[in-house]
Amino acid sequence: MTAFPLRTLFIVMFLALLAGCANIVPPTGGKKDTVPPQLVEISPKDSLLNTRVTRISMEFDEYISLNEPGKEIQVSPVLPVPVATVVNGKKLTVKIPDSLLKNNTTYRVSFGNSIKDLNEGNAFTSFNYIFSTGSYFDSLKLYGIVYDAETGNHATNITLMLYDAALSDSAVVKEKPVYVTRVVEKGRYVFMGLPADTFRIYALKDDNGNLMYDGEEEKIGFIDSMVVPVDSVKLNEPVVLRVFKEIVPPDSLDENDSLKKQAKPGFNKKRTDKVDDKELRYAVAVDTADIEKRTHDVNKPIRITFSNPIDTYNTDRIFVSYDSMGTEIEVPYILKRDTTEEVLLLNTDWKENTVYTIRLLKDFAEDTAELKAMPSKHIFRTKGEEDYGVIVIHVPSQYYGNKYLLRIGTEKDSIYQKPVTDTSVTIRRLNPDKYYIRIISDENENGKWDTGDLFAKKQPELVIPYTDAIELKAGWENVIDFKTPLTEDLNPKPKPKAGAAPPKLGEKAGEK
Repeated sequence: MTAFPLRTLFIVMFLALLAGCANIVPPTGGKKDTVPPQLVEISPKDSLLNTRVTRISMEFDEYISLNEPGKEIQVSPVLPVPVATVVNGKKLTVKIPDSLLKNNTTYRVSFGNSIKDLNEGNAFTSFNYIFSTGSYFDSLKLYGIVYDAETGNHATNITLMLYDAALSDSAVVKEKPVYVTRVVEKGRYVFMGLPADTFRIYALKDDNGNLMYDGEEEKIGFIDSMVVPVDSVKLNEPVVLRVFKEIVPPDSLDENDSLKKQAKPGFNKKRTDKVDDKELRYAVAVDTADIEKRTHDVNKPIRITFSNPIDTYNTDRIFVSYDSMGTEIEVPYILKRDTTEEVLLLNTDWKENTVYTIRLLKDFAEDTAELKAMPSKHIFRTKGEEDYGVIVIHVPSQYYGNKYLLRIGTEKDSIYQKPVTDTSVTIRRLNPDKYYIRIISDENENGKWDTGDLFAKKQPELVIPYTDAIELKAGWENVIDFKTPLTEDLNPKPKPKAGAAPPKLGEKAGEK
């Protein structure tokens, strides 16, 4: 009589054990660490006078790593070589050669975003360490804003550099500056702890981190006058710079560079390599799968891409037509080469929501090896009005006239750029996208934005951006009242009142 209950109890316990195992949940690992390392101890202590600091030891509350110390850790005045750094667990040691330090000089060591926690990469930011080899701290300041000249927006990843006023403009390409700092939010920057001296100032997008201007591949900004730092009570107006890329004129190229730019490999030259093809292959960039589907953008030409560079093409063997109530109507078109020899661009005044046919007859194109193209036929439909959006822009009367250009574009392309001939401008047939609106002060009225020239002391033409990007959707009409953004860049600028303080960017508590 007792065997059955015992067996039943055993089965029940076994099933309960299985159920418990099935519900095991692995640990989630807890919340993600978003807290940067905290500085626990620093030796020698910050803000010492009459001290030549050659070794800085920093202890943190967790294990750390360094990110690009040669670029992120900066010493002002600038030293001839980067400081040496060593990380050991939670400790960072910075070594500065005593022979590089000058007498009676205030030094500021800025760590940027170099110090991060080991696991999550949270950065210990905005920390500066100062010391003076003399009996006082240099305490003057210089602050301002940097803009990207071509877009008018606040510039990012920009290094500000101060040079001795006695040096020529060429110093920026030959030697490192005396003082450096970087822009922070909204293009703002501030130099702290400067001496009572006069400087030349430059803004540089220093891509290789060598603290020198390397020519047209980097962006540079300058002002036409010298700058003088001030104290925190009597401030001058912010120093505004606009960075730009210079355009190198053709006569400044050396002979080899000039030949490289002129050369067009394969164009109008016979191909000497062996080719197994018996015909010239090509592709026409239209969607022919379903002519009821609206696919081709009426704003753009059609690309015909070939497998080889094209030597000749014959427009008498290319026909474009559209369907009008069952009747094919032939239309004129424009055919031209793209920037490469493998592409032809075919364009016409495309009608919206219309079925087009492109007929390419045999031998319409020939490559440099005398291979000829075979015939083909392509039927497709263009996009309709409902596939596009419209932007209506009300432009302030102060920007009316040929001296001002209205530019509209996406992040990649310029869509519209014309003089402002009316205070209300309507742009149609815009694809759904994010658009940016800008006004260019076209000083020479040549119909385009002109960049600057550092050594000719020519500033780039001013670009005034609309405050926000425009999110345009298909079938929408956006009406925009263009308003001058509240930036410190639009001249003239009023001087701050006496006693105004500069933006507190990285300023130490209690520092005056």
